[in-house]
Amino acid sequence: MATSSENTIAKATQEVTNDEKETNGTEEVAVEPKTGVSFPVKLDDGKQLNCVGLRKKSMFGLGIKVYSYGMYADNEKLKDLLKSKIGKAPEKPTKELYQMVIDSDVEIMVRLVIVYSSLTISMVRKNFGEGLGASVKKLNGGKKNDELANKVMGQASDDIKLTPGSLIEISRLPGFILETKVMGEVISKVESELLCRAYINMYIGDGPLDKDAKDKFGISLISLF
Repeated sequence: MATSSENTIAKATQEVTNDEKETNGTEEVAVEPKTGVSFPVKLDDGKQLNCVGLRKKSMFGLGIKVYSYGMYADNEKLKDLLKSKIGKAPEKPTKELYQMVIDSDVEIMVRLVIVYSSLTISMVRKNFGEGLGASVKKLNGGKKNDELANKVMGQASDDIKLTPGSLIEISRLPGFILETKVMGEVISKVESELLCRAYINMYIGDGPLDKDAKDKFGISLISLF
């Protein structure tokens, strides 16, 4: 007979599983509700969508929707990691649970879909430098390393034209390699455990870009047990 905590987990997992999902032709997708941007639930390489979110930025006194994002992971490897470290599912997502994912080198890809029509590569470069730089500093004992943070988007050409719907995909690969693609073209590949941890920390660490998305990612982790 299921316990109350198991029932709570099952209910929360079902809510995430059903959240804003629909079928686009033959492909099941999840929709980020504030922008209407859709994300495939499963990629061709097997990685599965664990949450969708929205990056907003205060500009000119307004909350500008910059990009929607979906976090994909090798869920089988995540399941093996969590079961080996914890064994039994916690009642709700814990800091320890998120930290295990941040510190691991299990493959995770964040797909960013541009929403803001006036976004330029130089703006993306500045935004990433600031956000990732702050995350690096947080995980590096308060020490800045802007040179490391700027390696992610630093080589992206200003000639790249971004429009609503343009894709940026940033993947943490096994071996702590952070690979960045802009519209399918690899623009950087940086081997750094600190950089990889700092990038994932932006999304599921303390003070995440989208708290609701972090919570849904956490519930999806519990569903793996």
